[in-house]
Amino acid sequence: MTLVLGITGGIATGKSTVAAIFADLGAVVVSADQLAREAVAPGSPALAELTAAFGVEILGARGELDRTALARIVFADATARERLNAITHPAIARLSAARLRQLRSQGVPLVVYEAPLLFEAGAASRVDQVLTVTVAAPVQRLRLAARDRLDGAALQARIDALWPQWEKVARADFVIDNSGSLAEIRRQVSALYGHLLSSTQR
Repeated sequence: MTLVLGITGGIATGKSTVAAIFADLGAVVVSADQLAREAVAPGSPALAELTAAFGVEILGARGELDRTALARIVFADATARERLNAITHPAIARLSAARLRQLRSQGVPLVVYEAPLLFEAGAASRVDQVLTVTVAAPVQRLRLAARDRLDGAALQARIDALWPQWEKVARADFVIDNSGSLAEIRRQVSALYGHLLSSTQR
């Protein structure tokens, strides 16, 4: 039996850290962000659509998508964000469905699907259970500012552009608070890993 756990949460909550710990413990991790990169690779239909929608300024020197340039456009404009999602979400959905189907057919016990927009993209049906990673709001702002080097207004725009943390918590089967130390998050993930693995063996 294969169990697919979706990992989601707000921006800068540490979803990738949690996914990496699951990988260290033995889970197979599928990253929606990585699939998104594959979906908009140079020469892909999705990248052509994005360029037509947002202009050549979203392209890098070698014709690849400049994600930072695109982010500046879409995080400041809800309509642009909807347009982006309408182009990319179907492409990512096709790739993720194929990847998860392959892993299920191989009988992998635990697959972790890391998808920041799991609920927003309507992708929760692809997974069996959902883990939401949360973090205290002040910690979230500090981490986001340090990671993306944003000022106050741009930082808040990034946070406001996504679902609030409480809404993702309300829809989750499991919740992990990543406000503390790395040792604490490892303890929480290890406990959940053991629980999930035992459930696949019943």
